[in-house]
Amino acid sequence: QVRLQESGPRLVKPSQTLSLTCTVSGGSISINYFYWSWIRQAPGKGLEWMGATDYSGNTYYSPSLESRTSISVDMSKNQFTLQVNSVTPEDTAVYYCARWAQAAHMWDNWGQGTQVTVSS
Repeated sequence: QVRLQESGPRLVKPSQTLSLTCTVSGGSISINYFYWSWIRQAPGKGLEWMGATDYSGNTYYSPSLESRTSISVDMSKNQFTLQVNSVTPEDTAVYYCARWAQAAHMWDNWGQGTQVTVSS
């Protein structure tokens, strides 16, 4: 069974960089037809898709976040990472990593989520 686990600092100061890692276990990240994604949910708001990477290391970003966001993948560690630059308190959210299954056309695996607060 595939499992995803987010890790990283839970408190980030404004203007700094938010960095999170998603570790995948129970299956390889280097498999076609899956997209490894970052999704967040700010307080009182809905889910926001931030971006994704695939088995080839291609990346896809939300237009609203593309200028500040970077996603990378480390096949040897079975991990993918998220970086958000120049954070503000509006980046405070629960951050999830998730797998999109292209064949099933659905999110079929989620991490438990990690709360990240941007505050001085």
